[in-house]
Amino acid sequence: MKGLTYSISRREFLQTALAGLALGRTLYASQAGSPGGLPTRPLGDTGERIPIIGLGGWDIGAVQEEKEAVSIMHEAIDNGLTFFDNSWDYHNGRSEEVMGKALAADGHRNKVFLMTKVCGRDYRSARQNLEDSLRRLRTDHVDLWQFHGIKWDDDPEVIFGENGALKYALEARDAGKVRFIGFTGHKHPQFHMAMLDKPFDWATVQMPLNILDAHYRSFQERVLPVCVEKQIGVLGMKALGSQGGRIPRELEIPAPTLRQYTLSLPISSLVCGIQSRENLRQDIEMARNFSPMTESEVKELLAKSEKTAATGEIEQYKLGNFGCDWWHNQTKPE
Repeated sequence: MKGLTYSISRREFLQTALAGLALGRTLYASQAGSPGGLPTRPLGDTGERIPIIGLGGWDIGAVQEEKEAVSIMHEAIDNGLTFFDNSWDYHNGRSEEVMGKALAADGHRNKVFLMTKVCGRDYRSARQNLEDSLRRLRTDHVDLWQFHGIKWDDDPEVIFGENGALKYALEARDAGKVRFIGFTGHKHPQFHMAMLDKPFDWATVQMPLNILDAHYRSFQERVLPVCVEKQIGVLGMKALGSQGGRIPRELEIPAPTLRQYTLSLPISSLVCGIQSRENLRQDIEMARNFSPMTESEVKELLAKSEKTAATGEIEQYKLGNFGCDWWHNQTKPE
């Protein structure tokens, strides 16, 4: 895609970052508690409220012992963490299958706002993806269905084409199999902007938001303000960076602090990678005690991360073609 580079001055950058913090405080003002003890925020203009953190589907599928993964999800639900993320392609479907087992027990499905993602870009493959997902998740509908990993030049045109995936998504929504429709990606802000330029009222957009993104190919700078203006629910991800949390390891910044930074932005929820009870309890504690960062705290974090962010090396997902390549590796329909 053309126009993949842009630059701003340091002064403009700080102004943009602090403007995001101000918008985050506005959304924080609408934050409310829930019976399970986790704060919730509005999901754009959908009328729904979801917990400020979500349980990531890729990571729960990485838990080796299925019984332990199910137990972690049940503990999450019991503590008010009732927004679950997933995708058709995570661990070749294992993430959805394990999550389905957890949700099938004791009426847990009715307690969860369930999201999964579709890799197919055309009508036929999108339909097959949803049929697979519903079967694995042991449910007759998902609350949110997102086009996954937008990162190819032709993604918007194919999805919105005559036999594109959006056509099926709308049919699925009319049939009650899908409640809301959104999209995700972490390659470059320009791909998100191309989707936002299309004539469709997206319910949600998912994007990487962390202290490194603020400096390099920034979704926070380019995409987040547009979503706020359009009243689209923003789902943050990769608050700790890539490869199992390189930001806390290499910059020696605690994970809860990094999550607090992202939640200080105007987002509805932050998807968290949780692979253990320790991870779960740490994130729940952070969410229960959350308050927005101050301007001085944000400036300090951004100054500490500026040099590391310069090349994008820690944000590997912005540099390569990671995730949801399945459809583009197939023979495309005529």
